[in-house]
Amino acid sequence: MLGAVGDPALDHAARHLRPESGLLALRAQLGVYANLRPVTVLPALVDRSPLKAERLEGVDVLIVRELTGGLYYGEPRGREAGEPRPSTPCGTPRPRSSASRGWPSKPARQRRRHVTSVDKANVLEVSQLWRETVTRVGQDYPDVRLDHVYVDTAAMRLVADPRAFDVLFTENMFGDILSDEAAVLVGSLGLLPSASLGEGPGLFEPIHGSAPDIAGRDIANPIGAIATVALLLRHGMGLAEPAAAVERAISLALEQGARTRDIAEPAAPALGTRAMGSRIAGLIAEAHRSRASATR
Repeated sequence: MLGAVGDPALDHAARHLRPESGLLALRAQLGVYANLRPVTVLPALVDRSPLKAERLEGVDVLIVRELTGGLYYGEPRGREAGEPRPSTPCGTPRPRSSASRGWPSKPARQRRRHVTSVDKANVLEVSQLWRETVTRVGQDYPDVRLDHVYVDTAAMRLVADPRAFDVLFTENMFGDILSDEAAVLVGSLGLLPSASLGEGPGLFEPIHGSAPDIAGRDIANPIGAIATVALLLRHGMGLAEPAAAVERAISLALEQGARTRDIAEPAAPALGTRAMGSRIAGLIAEAHRSRASATR
């Protein structure tokens, strides 16, 4: 379980001293290569999105982001002192491996069996290879419908017609951008969890930033982190029912009107970070007691 990292005060530090570099190295060393970012619009929060309510009803998208390749890991890279032209190769060292290892057959089969692969194959050669590989791997799963869209089209459709998507599968940088854009659907980046999976231990982290400007002020939304615990239970520990209990408690708290500042109506009362966490924990405990009494 990992909290958000990053500090604008280090934006001008050497690359190896920035927290983000440590995060990239951690992902690489753990061997996590598929990042799952579920984006589900809860009825209680439809009014918190700037999109029209009729566009949001039933929206349930899973963004699967290839995590260990692409521009973020291009080598060699760097910028010489005084040199205005930085060098960062655009592409992944193992595009075939990245596209095939991260192919989301299991989550797609547990959902609506529709995968949309996102690339920029009309411009980037590495995207052409990505598309070729995804197409080839997709042939092994005839029960899963596969289509391809360019990343600019995907970005537009994600806000114009989000219900058209089931599973979005894309490379590292495109997935990073699209999943942040998807936060506009649910109303706040503070609501979204993620799970990074590979062949060993998973890495579970909310997708919001570190927001050092509000650190320690008891106003941050803890729901993204709590929902990430549900992903840890489900994908990291194989505990589906406890995971569902956490998710039900989050939904119930929101249905009851619990709001942190980022999702509250203007001038409406809002819970602090600790109070929201306590509300959700209390609902989990209450549901557990009720279930225990029913089985006696």
